[in-house]
Amino acid sequence: GAVTYTLLLDEAGGILSDLTVARLADQHFQIGANSPADLDVLLRAAPDDVRIRDITAGTCCVGVWGPLARDLVQPLTRDDLSHQGLGYFRARRTHIGEVPVTAMRLSYVGELGWELYTTADLGLRLWDTLWEAGQRHGVVAAGRSAFNSLRLEKGYRAWGDDMTSEHTPYEAGLGFAVRMDKGDFTGREALLALAARGEPVRRLTALTLDDPAAVVLGKEPVYVGGSPAGYVTSAGYGYTLGRCVAYAWLPPLAPGTPVHIAWFGEKAAATVAEEPLFDPQMTHILK
Repeated sequence: GAVTYTLLLDEAGGILSDLTVARLADQHFQIGANSPADLDVLLRAAPDDVRIRDITAGTCCVGVWGPLARDLVQPLTRDDLSHQGLGYFRARRTHIGEVPVTAMRLSYVGELGWELYTTADLGLRLWDTLWEAGQRHGVVAAGRSAFNSLRLEKGYRAWGDDMTSEHTPYEAGLGFAVRMDKGDFTGREALLALAARGEPVRRLTALTLDDPAAVVLGKEPVYVGGSPAGYVTSAGYGYTLGRCVAYAWLPPLAPGTPVHIAWFGEKAAATVAEEPLFDPQMTHILK
């Protein structure tokens, strides 16, 4: 019933991918991965008594998130989906209407809700069940842009955009996903050596643009004190905050530090922000 957010590292401690791992039974796990490259890494590392099967083609997932997510989903199942019944980062097999699902209490958007997994042939039935039940609550079919906006406000990283194998967990702000006291793992020795050198010389840094009308898209250079110091990884307009949010690789800077982002020959003023930008007390999720 536990779900864990974790990382795949290379020998140098670089981030090959980030994963969610749900323990569905004592020796049965479902892994949410980023690409077939993750499957290759796992197959190469697996001992003889571990079997790995790619179920992507036969699986689908619908995310249900928002303040009224529980009002929508709870009447569709006999199981208790309260915070006490299915806590944050927990998983359970249940039914939504007539559709068998694996419900994972995860949120990549900073709001209450679940990832609901079922087989591909039942995906439309799951969607129709949720869509019909959601009409009384004003349900919205939100796309990738909304998804990206919300995760940026919450400070959730996107592998491939915000971090790659060129970056370590501590640089990327993902040190919480590393457990140095739980035995050996690929990249552990490299991380120990990096820790002995002291604090990282670069960090993935949250920025907010000073002008609410200014928007950047990612990959723009960032200037500190008039000199180029890093680059934007991903960015998008934060509708909750009312301004654009950008993440950038920069030297360690204190919150409140002014910077500029180059944009079509101009320099947009921005400010280093303290994370998370949205709901630091997690009151939207832990309810």
